[in-house]
Amino acid sequence: MSTFNVELKKIVDDSYEIEIGYELERKLIHDLKNGLAGEIHKFAVVTDSIVKGLYADKILAMLQEAGYQADLFVFKEGEKQKTRKTKEEIEDAMLAKGYRRDCCIIAVGGGVVTDLAGFVAGTFGRGVPFINYATTLLAAADASVGGKTAVDTPLATNLIGLFNQPEKVYLDIATWRTLPERQVISGLAETIKHACLADHDFFDYLNEHIEDILALDREVCEQIAEKNCKIKYEVVMKDERESGLREILNLGHTVGRAIETVSGYELLHGEAVSIGMAAEVKLAYRLGYMTAKERDEVIALLVKAKLPVAIPAGINRDDLVKKLYTDKKVRNGKLRFVIQKGIGDIVEFEKGVFATPIEESVAREIIMDL
Repeated sequence: MSTFNVELKKIVDDSYEIEIGYELERKLIHDLKNGLAGEIHKFAVVTDSIVKGLYADKILAMLQEAGYQADLFVFKEGEKQKTRKTKEEIEDAMLAKGYRRDCCIIAVGGGVVTDLAGFVAGTFGRGVPFINYATTLLAAADASVGGKTAVDTPLATNLIGLFNQPEKVYLDIATWRTLPERQVISGLAETIKHACLADHDFFDYLNEHIEDILALDREVCEQIAEKNCKIKYEVVMKDERESGLREILNLGHTVGRAIETVSGYELLHGEAVSIGMAAEVKLAYRLGYMTAKERDEVIALLVKAKLPVAIPAGINRDDLVKKLYTDKKVRNGKLRFVIQKGIGDIVEFEKGVFATPIEESVAREIIMDL
């Protein structure tokens, strides 16, 4: 008998640039011509049925005019389509058109598109590069930064996926103008979450400028896009693969993701997270980590942003409690919650531990009170 040791030590630089601006399509083409994707000349543009006509068709035409081979791969819009089946259909369509390892994927759309396309890129040909061209406030705040890619299953959201960093992210704020107001409002939930976990001054800024954000004021939108990126970067830089600190980005998501799933994705992600944030601040107050005033300030900001803070009548609360156990933070059958400390900070329960076990009876009481 013998043993052969396979040494595969490596240092990987997954750094990438996030560009924030207006009408960045031409900048994307310029960057590709200057080596953003290396020598690749074959691009799969992945988008959904809504973004196709708004932005993806234009980007496809510009790629082709620049001399690249490019094709559009479109799936029906909505969180319900972020599935293994849709991923398979995109992969099969790419293979049928001759795409192999010599290609790059460009995701044009919101968080559903970037999550799905990033996952496809991570597994197609055992991995091809990808670029995110984000067209929603929610994607700018959440999905386009950090490298988490995934699909949903009937059990819960984002349980199947991988960490995969893009070559570059473009946050085109001009695209927010074509968003329905409900989508803009939904995107604000992750923005408020970032303020709650990391920056009281940013929380105050949001309080002062909610109306400007909803009116898509250019200067204010650039400010919140940049601040979102900075806050998330500070966390992801220290814990890329969610071994500890990165769990704080799940603030409000234990209840939020459960509500999103139980609603059959009738609630948008940000709407579900907002309700989860309302539950979390009530829990934080109960545990002594927030004052009643701070709890009420967070809920008031969510309401000011036109976000929901109560569980819709059609959702069964007992089903919701059961669904909490599908959360990724569950350990040994125990529910675990990230808890904020006041406004702008998170409780660190012991060194490197940012989530704490909560008895089901306590979680149930909070949910029944929403």
